[in-house]
Amino acid sequence: MPQSLARMRPVYVVGVGWHRYQPLSDTPYNALGLAAVRGALADAGVEWPAVESAYMATALLPMAPGRPMLRHLGATGLPIVHIENASASGSAAFRQACMEVASGCSDLVLAVGVDKPTGGPVARGEQACGIDHLADDAIVPFTHFALLADQYAQRWGVSQDDIARVAVKNHGNGAKNPFAQRQQARTLEEVLGGRAVSGRLTTLQCTPVGEGAAAVIVASEDAIRRLGIAADKPIRVTGSAARSQRVYDEPTRFDANLTAETAQLAIAESGLRADQFDIVELHDAFTVEEVEYVEAMGMCKPGQAVPLLKEGAWDIGGRCAVNPSGGLIAMGHPIGPTGLGQIGEITLQLRGAAGARQHPGAKTGLAHMVGVGAVCYVHTLQRD
Repeated sequence: MPQSLARMRPVYVVGVGWHRYQPLSDTPYNALGLAAVRGALADAGVEWPAVESAYMATALLPMAPGRPMLRHLGATGLPIVHIENASASGSAAFRQACMEVASGCSDLVLAVGVDKPTGGPVARGEQACGIDHLADDAIVPFTHFALLADQYAQRWGVSQDDIARVAVKNHGNGAKNPFAQRQQARTLEEVLGGRAVSGRLTTLQCTPVGEGAAAVIVASEDAIRRLGIAADKPIRVTGSAARSQRVYDEPTRFDANLTAETAQLAIAESGLRADQFDIVELHDAFTVEEVEYVEAMGMCKPGQAVPLLKEGAWDIGGRCAVNPSGGLIAMGHPIGPTGLGQIGEITLQLRGAAGARQHPGAKTGLAHMVGVGAVCYVHTLQRD
């Protein structure tokens, strides 16, 4: 039987930190990343020399940026691994950090994500394979998701205006988050009246890609005791799963199919049901993704995501707070840090330390990211 996180020694998130997600600025990437790392160290109450290993997630920066950044904290000689996995880069770094602690190789590990657009176009691996696709110049990501939104609305007899309520909810959440790129609540009229992008999608229904950083420190029980980490800090990581795309019967919905497979593995590892999570942070680069993914993960029956959205089930204070950080739509999507920022939000929520956006009584959380549809990561966390 393959080894799973649940069958290894316990792993805990003990420190989280951010540099606010923001539009492109003159701030160098190392300043962004160091702010997040120092925040996570301060949150955990540990010093840099205690960190035994580091994973750095990035999708836009030049080769091997971790050493020039982390040396400002002290040249301790710790191993540094750089991870690029598209939008799921931070999620992949978190999984690797957890596995290193769970396996007993290290007791205290840093996962940090930082990214900054370089100004040029971002090429995908598919474009360098030498195999042309018939619609590369037409089916860009926002067109793909605009078509999915139309398909979803027709399949379940809902209005695309109602799907846009995802953006209203998430902009409202982002307005309460000091680390969010977009911090302004929006009405449905404002969301629908924004600049058109593709189909019925407007700019306020799509994620902004900017710059920023997020950091998470994971620890073993030994490290928590030895370093005297405060008892209110640790949040246990109860499940971790990763998969890549395969051939599906519904090829246009590969993201949802991949999400369903990956979430099933992580949720089973956690010992919970999909409808038992209090906090869910998921990949909502476009509004339709949120309704597709809550259904794919089994949080509700197919076709019920929009009615539940309208009822307030996915609001802070509702049945399950979905994207209380603001999600990618309002929190932003710097790419490398995004998956780690989700873990940070869930950690604050499960500690009861999320301030104005706190979901009452939160004890369980799930984080989900896809990377260009090719890879998917799902993690589950729980307050002991």
